Amino acid sequence: MAWLQKRPQVALPATYFTSGQSNTIILVGLGNPEAKYASTRHNIGFDCIDQFVAKFDEMSIWTEKRELKCLLSSGRIGDVQVIAIKPTTYMNLSGDSVALVLGYYKTNTEQVIIIHDELDIKYGQIRTRMGGQDAGHNGVKSIIERIGEDFGRVRIGIGPKKPAAIDSADFVLQKFSPTEIKQLANLKQECTAILSEYVFSKVLVTDTRSFIV
Repeated sequence: MAWLQKRPQVALPATYFTSGQSNTIILVGLGNPEAKYASTRHNIGFDCIDQFVAKFDEMSIWTEKRELKCLLSSGRIGDVQVIAIKPTTYMNLSGDSVALVLGYYKTNTEQVIIIHDELDIKYGQIRTRMGGQDAGHNGVKSIIERIGEDFGRVRIGIGPKKPAAIDSADFVLQKFSPTEIKQLANLKQECTAILSEYVFSKVLVTDTRSFIV
């Protein structure tokens, strides 16, 4: 597992969050359904959760759960029941799916990790934290409205906008640039490492990491 060994940058003091008594955790990749949104910046949460599920043989194939408004993969990794979801509600209503899944599996908000794009973070960095505001991200805003803000976030930098004058909504729905595409494998690998560490340790280390080295 050499991909877990190197951590190029820790820019903030590490703080820790330990999950509750339940051994079930919910990992949520954010994005928009439909093929036309595939590989856009706003769908990087989908891409990263796909990478995590593909990494572990224990995780099931993606299955549509219409009653939960998501695609779902599940499996037991070590002593943890992992539920990975991709909401099918479109980004702005992501909270509907997350709330349904929490209710179905009877888990707490603190046992949820959201993986999403972050325009205010430079491409090349991933930041993790517990709680906080939505920072203008409509998917995160929807989730906060439905379950509160005390969930974990894996925030994947896609900024800054280029050109700066472009509308933010247009920028996030664009495909990655050729230069950025060269680093996408590193990005998804680093995100998978973060999620894997959380699953095995039940601890989310909140810090800033650089995946471009």
